[in-house]
Amino acid sequence: MKVAGFTFIRNAVKNDYPIVEAITSILPVCDEFIVALGNSDDATEKLIRGINSPKIKIINTVWDDNIREGGAVFAAETDKAFLSISPDVDWAFYIQGDECVHEQYLPLIKKEMEDNLNNSNIEGLLFKYRHFYGSYNYYGHSRRWYRREIRIVRNNKAVHSYRDAQGFRWNGRKIKVKLIDAYIYHYGWVKPPEGLKSKLRNFNLFYHDDEWLQQNLPETFEFDYENADRLIHFTGTHPAVMQPRIAATNWNLNINLKELHKKMSFRRKALQAIEDVTGWRMSEYRNYKIVK
Repeated sequence: MKVAGFTFIRNAVKNDYPIVEAITSILPVCDEFIVALGNSDDATEKLIRGINSPKIKIINTVWDDNIREGGAVFAAETDKAFLSISPDVDWAFYIQGDECVHEQYLPLIKKEMEDNLNNSNIEGLLFKYRHFYGSYNYYGHSRRWYRREIRIVRNNKAVHSYRDAQGFRWNGRKIKVKLIDAYIYHYGWVKPPEGLKSKLRNFNLFYHDDEWLQQNLPETFEFDYENADRLIHFTGTHPAVMQPRIAATNWNLNINLKELHKKMSFRRKALQAIEDVTGWRMSEYRNYKIVK
């Protein structure tokens, strides 16, 4: 069995993406790793080359900055990385620049790939998610946050990144997946207020035009942490590769969790209560088909 990791990145230093941590968190289970390195104006390439692994192959790309609807440029860049994977690879392991996998899950992930290698009915592996928010000590858990997404797919060129690169499709249809008991730790929302303000403006450059940005995210806007619905205190451990970054944290999340929950609408509270009791998320968007 041969496994390739793949990702895309641009201006990781400027936007403070933990791309090195993302790559190195799954590198042990990969035989090669493709990085689609966009046209950056910071030291992103130096950062990637600093990992100093013979597994890593960098392909230089140029982002189409005219694609500013629905984050489609992210999918385009993901596809560039995927198409550069060696043809003899069996599984392709996708990781985004603000995601990590805890080392405790790597043996299970490898076993799932091995066990399902010859099962053609399984086209991908579906991961659970923890979306850390504002701090490494809290994660968002409500209907505002997606619970699962595909991060491992077969190396079949009929597979393509979908919409804004959140998931994948196979010749336009939903991919048949197995849900595995492993988490992706998502750190994209762990920044101080000024960092999140910058993230929102830079991120939305690839979703909206300048007029929308000026109306909705002007230079003077202040980030409000209270749009998370519900935050849960995290009592577990973070990936070892994230520990230096966590140790360097120099801000605290000052938010009243009870007041945050009170701001949820009655409808969202009711639907969340059903999910908490039954595990069923009513009317959940699923960009995949779980194989029982």
